[in-house]
Amino acid sequence: MVAGLLAGAADIEPGRVILQLLDWLPIVSADSGLAPVEQGLLWEIRLPRVLLGAVVGGLLAIAGAAYQGVFRNPLADPYLLGAAAGAGLTTTVVIVLLKGDTESLSIPAAAFVGAVGGVLLAYALGNVAGRGGGTATLVLAGVAVTSFLTAVQTFVQQLGVEDLQRIYGWILGTVDGGWGRVTLVLPYAAVSVAALLVHGRLLDVLSVGDDEAVSLGLNAARVRLAVLLAASLATAAAVAVSGLIGFVGIVVPHVVRRLAGGSYRIVLPLSLLGGAAFLVLGDVIARTVLAPAELPIGVVTAFVGAPFFVAVLRMTKRVET
Repeated sequence: MVAGLLAGAADIEPGRVILQLLDWLPIVSADSGLAPVEQGLLWEIRLPRVLLGAVVGGLLAIAGAAYQGVFRNPLADPYLLGAAAGAGLTTTVVIVLLKGDTESLSIPAAAFVGAVGGVLLAYALGNVAGRGGGTATLVLAGVAVTSFLTAVQTFVQQLGVEDLQRIYGWILGTVDGGWGRVTLVLPYAAVSVAALLVHGRLLDVLSVGDDEAVSLGLNAARVRLAVLLAASLATAAAVAVSGLIGFVGIVVPHVVRRLAGGSYRIVLPLSLLGGAAFLVLGDVIARTVLAPAELPIGVVTAFVGAPFFVAVLRMTKRVET
């Protein structure tokens, strides 16, 4: 996060930025020597951007870890299960057809409905296909649902040509939304993260199988529904304020498991922190690699996540074989 505050198109001496950060602390007084315009740039542009990136990255990563625990599928991810596509569709409908403001409460509500609907549709399609297809069955169902929902979203976009620029900017992903989006997402983030962290131990029980979980007195269906709703709320909140930023929910949880083990009591909180760091770092790259121009942050995460997904898919195939 400090690196995110130091990086940017405006050339501000890093040492002065550090002093300004220290001066913002309540018990520290430091003279950074920054002009009021430079202080405003840090406070009104860079700081909310870094905070929004941290919140969105953390939400996508912890949601990915939760989906993987619920479905016992290492390839489960908000963007592969149809959650993000569903949230994107309903958000586009609100923007184009209902002329909703991206800062209003209607966007997260619509995104939540779409996220839950997308996941449930993918899960139902995966069950219809049968369990004989292995762990890839659910992912294939999610890809089919995502493709369909994306096609519907494209159709809706064509109904509001005047909103295309705003929608495409949102689809490519951004964490540049100012304090308004930070304050908008925080309540949803707090509720969803708290709910997921509380269920960490129960996800560990589910990982041994439904029969064993029931024998231990656990209501597996109720736990799955609660985690599914909380993870969908986290995904919807992230999509509503930042657009479509993929692969965070696959990359971060797998790295965490490699480093810290498979217990969800550990995986969930570390995925939250790792996702925050990952997306803030991705935003730093997006802002600096073509400075003063910016890459969409979704492009940066795709460059990292696509090869990573292929590697995970190969490892999963070897395990199944």
